Amino acid sequence: MTLAFDRITAAPQAGDARRHLVRVRDGVRLATDVHLPADAAGGSVFPAVLVRLPYDKNSRYVFFEQAAPMFTARGYALVVQDVRGKFRSEGHTVPFLTEADDGYDTIDWIVQQPWSDGTAGMFGDSYYGYTQWAAVAAQHPALRAIVPRMTATDLAASLEPADAAAPPVRAALWLEGVEYFAHHWVDNDSYVFEPDRAVRPVIEQYEQAFRAIGKRSVWFDVIAPHRARISTPLGRHPYDARPVPVLHCVGWFDNLRLPHLRDYLALAGRPGWDAVQYLWAGAVDHENYDVALAPIAPEDDHNADAAALERMLPGYVGPALDFFDVFLKGERPAAGLDKVRWELTHDGWHTAPAWPPPGARAATLFLADAAAAAGPLPGGTLAEEPGEPESAAWVYDPDDLVPSAVPDSFAYLRTYPDESGTAGRADVLAFAGPALREPLDLAGPVTLRLAVTSTAPVFDVFAKVLDLAPDGAARMIVRGEANVRTADAPEVVEVDLGHTGYRLRPGHRLALTLAGSDYPLYLPASGTGENPWTTVSAKPSTQTLRVGGPAAAALTLTVLDEPLR
Repeated sequence: MTLAFDRITAAPQAGDARRHLVRVRDGVRLATDVHLPADAAGGSVFPAVLVRLPYDKNSRYVFFEQAAPMFTARGYALVVQDVRGKFRSEGHTVPFLTEADDGYDTIDWIVQQPWSDGTAGMFGDSYYGYTQWAAVAAQHPALRAIVPRMTATDLAASLEPADAAAPPVRAALWLEGVEYFAHHWVDNDSYVFEPDRAVRPVIEQYEQAFRAIGKRSVWFDVIAPHRARISTPLGRHPYDARPVPVLHCVGWFDNLRLPHLRDYLALAGRPGWDAVQYLWAGAVDHENYDVALAPIAPEDDHNADAAALERMLPGYVGPALDFFDVFLKGERPAAGLDKVRWELTHDGWHTAPAWPPPGARAATLFLADAAAAAGPLPGGTLAEEPGEPESAAWVYDPDDLVPSAVPDSFAYLRTYPDESGTAGRADVLAFAGPALREPLDLAGPVTLRLAVTSTAPVFDVFAKVLDLAPDGAARMIVRGEANVRTADAPEVVEVDLGHTGYRLRPGHRLALTLAGSDYPLYLPASGTGENPWTTVSAKPSTQTLRVGGPAAAALTLTVLDEPLR
């Protein structure tokens, strides 16, 4: 049977944007729309905000035709461009490799236009956050500020290679992230298909798709079925470039939250960059769905409903425009900007001079009562003191994988699932603290320390910290995962669960789950040490967790001593 797919081609060009094909240094022409303020005809000049993206500059998905009036009304020229090899732009369809040069050349074209005042900023999410970092690395002198949202400087890199040089503890392989290249980086168009998840080996699911499409994704072939290390193709790392002001826009429910916060913290501690780092952190996911509206009703879905988009756009564009007013127009002093503006989920917005905010401290809870951990929530205990040494085990069964809570982690809040059912599986361990009498405010990093072994040579651990409500519903706060090579693993495995701003309300409990799979978001382990992409005979394994005693498993949170008011 041929795999069914939909081909997404360029949307019709609407509105009154000026259409250009911008020629870059190797002769390739990049399709570019320019939206100008109403007084452009009078010879006025404007700072430009550049967006370089691979998802069709005219599509409803990126909604820049709807957002453009907000930029032009504030006196900015909005320049939106299809990156090389995508939709209306020429060139080979390969991500990352030319973004630094293409970004530099596009900015150079902008500053030569009669409507340009000679300055530019950049804006956008995900891959079009990465194109901002590429332009920073290229160091065009006209680039004065960027607003990267839900992204990272190192999107070009895959995970560590599966060879003897690989670290014994590394990230589990994010299959959804690799699959992205099979959907969006085949040719100028994009392809929507649902792999047959029953097919083994897993790599054959994507071979079926490429046979049906009649073309392949070059980048998918680079990173699958091998975990090849791809060095940053920018000439220099953005950290080593000339500092520019950055407004980092992070979502507490974004699947790129960990690497984005690492960028912010690295630059906030780097001389030359530290003075111009700003953080906006909201309770949103990668698709900009807000936890206050989750799960998302049809009338609140900005990706489908025009009125919902109109309500969403001010919060999406507004912080960037305020930032550009300072660093592109110079209309207000930088001292008037909040260094950190962050949302405490279930409470509201706050400001701080740094992240984590003043008053934050580490608080450690120890995993205990292992005998109860294999049951449904509340399961074992999260205690303030380590208990007696004991152990709990869970089985990894490649024929009965723990299902992913959502089909699309980019839009986690669209469904905002209750994960209590998964926590009750026999192959999932669960722990919970007591019901809270007062609010508990989390504001900073969350880490997990585990003493865990396996009967398999390589195994995965998936951890989730949950908000367990009085009615038994459990919703995720943060998550983290690790791929562990048993023979070389340290006695204690550290799992980074990233940062959050989250209020646990009175009557709620903090909970933790541990599992050995999360499919199809993550590639299942082989259980044998074989390549998990190509194995057809994955084996079950047993993982044993030790709690209590000197190697006590522990969850460390960052909490505020006093609840915010």
